[in-house]
Amino acid sequence: MKKITIAVDGFSSTGKSTMAKQLAAALGYVYVDTGAMYRAVTHYAIDQGFIDQHVDATALIAHLPKINLEFVPNPATGRSDMYLNGKNVEKEIRTMKVSKQVSQVAAITEVREKLVEMQQQMGKDKGVVMDGRDIGTVVFPDAELKLFMTASAETRAARRYKELLERGEQVTYDEVLKNVRERDWIDSTRETSPLRKAADAIELDNSDMGLQEQFERIHEFAKRVIAK
Repeated sequence: MKKITIAVDGFSSTGKSTMAKQLAAALGYVYVDTGAMYRAVTHYAIDQGFIDQHVDATALIAHLPKINLEFVPNPATGRSDMYLNGKNVEKEIRTMKVSKQVSQVAAITEVREKLVEMQQQMGKDKGVVMDGRDIGTVVFPDAELKLFMTASAETRAARRYKELLERGEQVTYDEVLKNVRERDWIDSTRETSPLRKAADAIELDNSDMGLQEQFERIHEFAKRVIAK
C-alpha cells in the first residue's frame, strides 16, 4: 500500500495533536508534533534569559546552532517525548509560561527556517502525519492530504483551561482565552509563514464535534486518498 504525507494545520487548541496521533496510529504512520519543536525552542529561550516581555531575537538566533531537538519514544506512554539537548522537556514545554511566548518565538524567520528544514527531513520518506501552523503551505505544500482544523476561541480556551487545571497549573479561564486570541493574531499576521488554510485543504470546524466523530471522518478522508 502506498504511503502519503498528511499535513494538519489549524489554530491553537483545536485538538490537532490528539487527532494527528490517533490518525498516525491507525495508519501505522510516524507522527510529528511540530508545535513541540517550537515550544522547546521557546523553553530554551526562557531558560537562557532571552525573553522578558519580548524575545531577544538576536540572542536566540545566535544560539540556534546550539539547539538540538529530538523525538524519543516513551515506552510508558507509547508516545514520543521532546528532548532538548539530550534532556526530556515534555512537561516543561506544555506550561502556560511557554504558551504565552511560543507565538513570538515562532514568528522569528531564522527559527522557522531551522525547524522547517528539520521537519522536511523527518517526512522525506512519507508515511507521516505532521501537525502545526504551516505544514500544508510551507513544509509540505505537495502533501497528498491537507487538513485545516478550527473552532471558536471560546471553545478552544475552555479545552486548554481544563487541560492546564488537570496538570496542576493555577490559571483562570479569562487568562487562557486572552492567550488563545493573542496567539491567533500573532500566528495569522506574522511575516514568515503565517497561519492560513491551504487552497486544497479540507477545513474541519470541531467546535461541536466529539473526538470519535472527528477521528472517523478524517480517517475516511485518509483511506480514500491512500486508495487512489
